[in-house]
Amino acid sequence: MCGIAGLWRPGSGSLQESEAIARRMADALVHRGPDDSGVWSDPGAGIVLAHKRLSILDLSPEGHQPMRSASGRYVIVFNGEIYNFADLRRELQSDGGLAWRGHSDTEVMLAAFECWGVQRAVQRFVGMFAFALWDTVEHVLHLGRDRLGEKPLYYGWAGDTLLFGSELKALHAHPEFQTTIDRDSLALYLRYACVPATYSIYSGTNKLLPGTLLSLTQQALLARRRPSVQPYWTLGNAVVDGARLNSNARAADLVDELDDVLRKAIAGQMVADVPLGAFLSGGIDSSAVVALMQTQSARPVRTFTIGFAEAEYNEAEHAKRVARHLGTDHTELYVTPQDALDVVPRLTEMYDEPFADSSQVPTYLVSQLARQHVTVALSGDGGDELFGGYNRYRWGKKIRRFTGWMPDLLQDHLVSRLERHSAEQWDATFERWSWAMPARLRYKAPGDKLHKLARLLTAGSDEELYQRLVSFWPDGVAIREAGYSVPPGWISYDTPSALRTLPERMMYLDAMGYLPDDILVKVDRAAMSTSLETRVPMLDHRVVEFAWRLAARHRVSGGQGKWLLRQVLDRYVPRTLLERPKQGFSIPLDSWLRGPLRDWAESLLNERRLAEEGFFDPGPIRQRWKAHLSGARNWQNHLWIVLMFQAWLDRWGGRPGA
Repeated sequence: MCGIAGLWRPGSGSLQESEAIARRMADALVHRGPDDSGVWSDPGAGIVLAHKRLSILDLSPEGHQPMRSASGRYVIVFNGEIYNFADLRRELQSDGGLAWRGHSDTEVMLAAFECWGVQRAVQRFVGMFAFALWDTVEHVLHLGRDRLGEKPLYYGWAGDTLLFGSELKALHAHPEFQTTIDRDSLALYLRYACVPATYSIYSGTNKLLPGTLLSLTQQALLARRRPSVQPYWTLGNAVVDGARLNSNARAADLVDELDDVLRKAIAGQMVADVPLGAFLSGGIDSSAVVALMQTQSARPVRTFTIGFAEAEYNEAEHAKRVARHLGTDHTELYVTPQDALDVVPRLTEMYDEPFADSSQVPTYLVSQLARQHVTVALSGDGGDELFGGYNRYRWGKKIRRFTGWMPDLLQDHLVSRLERHSAEQWDATFERWSWAMPARLRYKAPGDKLHKLARLLTAGSDEELYQRLVSFWPDGVAIREAGYSVPPGWISYDTPSALRTLPERMMYLDAMGYLPDDILVKVDRAAMSTSLETRVPMLDHRVVEFAWRLAARHRVSGGQGKWLLRQVLDRYVPRTLLERPKQGFSIPLDSWLRGPLRDWAESLLNERRLAEEGFFDPGPIRQRWKAHLSGARNWQNHLWIVLMFQAWLDRWGGRPGA
């Protein structure tokens, strides 16, 4: 895992000055690569590549970057891991009899580019990656990103200079970088609590989409033409191919196949020349990853979890039981509320683009814990999107079935009844009758869920229903200009016709948007702020392609998600250790905002400040803040979105766009 940065300004400027700027850009990413650094330039072309290295494979100087290919044609800076590099190396060796300098995956990538060409080589890579590749012969810059978006890559312009880097803070280090806030991006941020690709919070700066290659010639750069961005792999094609290959295979055979494909993916991701472990929450996904790690390890796997004193937020006891059964070398740390609160002021340094998934706090804490013992940690992320784990998949299906027969008048009556009582009143009612309710109905914050249900019942299309399920602030409500038009965001992705059910379409949209823009951003920035590399075996594209061959009944059965994954896990962990309601990785944010974070929040939500900054309409924000403080409604997520933007603005700055 590393940090990459660079700039390209052909035909003018001091190369020495450009190298100094590129070095500052890379220095901003030192947390991603504290072990080594390097800068390379092509004086004739005006391009500079810079790198910060976290040494994982080939710890020798032969793994140093920027790295040049054997013929000298290609130069690369690379962030990530190619898990099948040893297989590719053997194939390349048999094809060309190459003389290798070291044992790094970076050197294998360069040899693959020379032997097979850029597009074909990338299609052969199994891994997580973001890279900048300079072709010294054709004078073409290639930027590439892995299939599912595990590794980040930003690019944009500062005057006539192209900039690129692993994080926005690298681009910030360029003296001409412009910090004009893009209002489309801000509106999308309010909706999703993150800024979706290809947008970034700044005008003129973009994120490279997962599974794509950007290629830019010198002529195109000089003419300021848009670069060519082409996919080399798409989830849509995986869905279509999966539907075509879908068979009536016996469930037992599918369990065997999933066990095998996951086992191979995990084995490939356990290769490292540094200490390695895994996050363990005691849930289905992380338990499956750890179980398959342990079956392939000669020694106990290092596992890590954090605990909270508040029972409703604590997963540590579940993780401990799973760890004890599997025989892992388990480390748990119970953190105090103050430990978690102390993270809040650091969030805008980790997340240099507005980001407001509050599970970023415990994610940082467990990463910090793991980094004290290992340099690489495997994670169970991705299981929900692939195997139907989120509650919203079942909610969406039930809502559509429920409203399909309901007359508008009856629907309106039901909505008014749901909204008549406050969320707190509904919570009290559920608490009073919880003793008589089955476990599946004992939701956390039921009042908020019922108020959200009221809004969902009035959704027209399936796309609108999905949008409302994943959205926070209603479009345009808090934006300063009245009548502001918000881009379609995640629902802009065309869902393949092979997806015939609403849950399948929702899973697809989550994998295209929510997974790379929220989940993977959260994990990458939190872990890399501690110089910890995280790997996500569920997102090996071969696992993804297998998952999209499954029939709906093999994902969700009997109202329970992840059916097939559970069958695999049954082979290693007793079901009794795992049977519990789905529990998010969260913090008691609602009470913190009324208590220890109240003064901090009040200063950021000051009505005069909001008005003077020119981004938000203070009215709806102040209304929700007062309602939250009074206990009339839990607006924690909506307020956290605004608070994280305000805190981010204090740290990084920006001015309203036109």
